[in-house]
Amino acid sequence: MRDGEQSGGGDPIQRARALIPLLNDAAPRIEAAREMPADVLAALHEARMLRVMLPETLGGDEASLKTFSEVIEALAMGDASAAWVVSQGGGCAMGASFLQAEAAERWFGPEDAALAWGAGIAGKAVEVDGGYRVTGTWAFASGSRHATLLGGHSFVFQADGSKRLRANGRQLDRTVLIRRDQAEISDVWNVMGLNGTGSDTFTVTDLFVPKADSIDREDDAERIERGALYALSATLAYGVGFASLQLGIARTMVDAVRDLAMTKTPRGAPSPLRENPVFQKELAEMEGRLRSARAYLHAAADDIQALAVRDGELDLTARSDIKLASVHVIHDALRVTEAAYRAAGSTAIFKDGPFERRIRDALSASQQTQARTQNFVTIGRILLDLEPDSVAFL
Repeated sequence: MRDGEQSGGGDPIQRARALIPLLNDAAPRIEAAREMPADVLAALHEARMLRVMLPETLGGDEASLKTFSEVIEALAMGDASAAWVVSQGGGCAMGASFLQAEAAERWFGPEDAALAWGAGIAGKAVEVDGGYRVTGTWAFASGSRHATLLGGHSFVFQADGSKRLRANGRQLDRTVLIRRDQAEISDVWNVMGLNGTGSDTFTVTDLFVPKADSIDREDDAERIERGALYALSATLAYGVGFASLQLGIARTMVDAVRDLAMTKTPRGAPSPLRENPVFQKELAEMEGRLRSARAYLHAAADDIQALAVRDGELDLTARSDIKLASVHVIHDALRVTEAAYRAAGSTAIFKDGPFERRIRDALSASQQTQARTQNFVTIGRILLDLEPDSVAFL
């Protein structure tokens, strides 16, 4: 721990909740800018939101998975784009657990440190003396506009061009870390929702990266930090984070439609919406579904944390259990959001109201790979003692 920083600043959940009014007020500016405005980014750094998942040795919170969930949920109640970049940045920051002390301090020591990496293994890293020559283009680098460093997942090739293989026969891949100014950034982020994440594409060509500035996220033998949090993969953390984001959006939508019902009398209706038995039933069902989803996710997060503490590692069953919770909650919370949107009637379509932007954000978030229905097939095969069709997201 550096200068007692981890314990300073209080509970990360309370720090996140304190940001809700600011984020709610700033949401139109965040969407218009297609990134975090300077004052919002400063507030996120002041509240240490991008250090929640960093190791204590680097001045981070090294929070539990459940704490991370509640942080992202709270931020999403203010603005989903802010919650998304913190969730994405949190998973990326877990990569610091694989770095030797010098590299970890150099990259993550600064208080404004933020890592953004692109989706998928889209680079080629050729082994050279002392490191790699890297070429690649990575898309969906959420938070790349305010990131201080970028990460590119890359397949490794030997100097003669042949593939470097793992012991299991699969090609080795490593994530290389580079300064943001070493990459060419392409502004491609013109989307329906989550506009403020600035999830641009970046490219490097024949860039030398020292081996010390690369990590193998699959090789536990390379992991330096042995805390329970880092027995989890960043992929599992993303699943919990994005499920929590959907919970935060749904919570705000349900609260908004309840508030609306207190004053709105639908056109042609004989009484206010709050006195309509159909709406009363719908509201109770939304509330029950949302509370159930939240309780399930938190229980699963506690369970996997306890296993990581006890065993120091997680087997396939444990990983599939938290993945099931994440995928299920993403879909269930989205159903609640959609129900609240429909219950609000024509009021929901206006951009100056509490519904329109949030339904776009929720639908956009549901298109991410963590939410794909194929994940249920993978988990179902594991439940049936069959070979999983993929372990890429476990």
